Amino acid sequence: MKKSIVPSVISKVAMMGLFALAGAALATAGVQPTDAPVQPLPKPLELTSSQFLLVYQMLSITIATMGASFIFFVLGRQNLSAKYQPAMLVSALVVAVACYHYFRIFNSWNEAYALTDGVYRATGVPFNDAYRYADWILTVPLLLVETVAVLALASNVVSGMIGRLVIAAFAMIVLGYPGEVSFDTGTRLLWGTLSTIPFVYIVYTLFVELGKSLAQQSERVQVLVRNLRLLLFASWGFYPIAYLLPVILGGLSASGIIAVQVGYTLADILAKAAFGTLIYFFAIEKMKADGNVRNGEVALASD
Repeated sequence: MKKSIVPSVISKVAMMGLFALAGAALATAGVQPTDAPVQPLPKPLELTSSQFLLVYQMLSITIATMGASFIFFVLGRQNLSAKYQPAMLVSALVVAVACYHYFRIFNSWNEAYALTDGVYRATGVPFNDAYRYADWILTVPLLLVETVAVLALASNVVSGMIGRLVIAAFAMIVLGYPGEVSFDTGTRLLWGTLSTIPFVYIVYTLFVELGKSLAQQSERVQVLVRNLRLLLFASWGFYPIAYLLPVILGGLSASGIIAVQVGYTLADILAKAAFGTLIYFFAIEKMKADGNVRNGEVALASD
């Protein structure tokens, strides 16, 4: 059996993620010199009860979804042959990291607003949305590893492809962060545009590679590959839309902030939990096509 390169790739991704996260923080801190005029903060926001609770419930549901997905992926990994187990391992890592960060986002959201006279007003404790970028800097490269791993391509092809995709993922996230934390629409659009360049490269590469594999698949697997492509396009396409919602809705108003939080949360559920689940059933169908499933039961492959 050929040794899987996924574990070594995961460790490299984690190290690169930590360096990229530190670089993004330093870059953001250095954007504005100490003697420059301070950018005025928006007025303290007021949220209606329904607005606050919508985000509250979405974050709560996401924590439960990521936790349940982790258990499913860990247990489901035993049903897969050695060829496809790395993909499930990465799926479990992705939702575990996301679950932790959503706990932090959930707590930060609760600390940022307090109920006063029937409305939720800002407490003065900043809502730390940087937790999302800390999450993405780790989970997005892992999602790319997961997608490439389940294709079971040749090792020399996988190594080069993962390297290019991971570098593009780090560039996309680091370039998007300065715009995310800015209160200026022009700044958000500038960094969002720059971030879109590696984003388009990633989506195009995965879409093309999944398409190339169609001719080699059974009829049932072809259906799942098409579903993977559609889910990939839908979930990843949701992120730039959510990023632009404050611009579309007239800035960082209450409606803009709620739209961003709900949009990012839905995209994370689709891109991590739903995508990982589809990867699992894709692997099961691939095993059937390879002859590793008989009589409706999974035969664990020793090769």
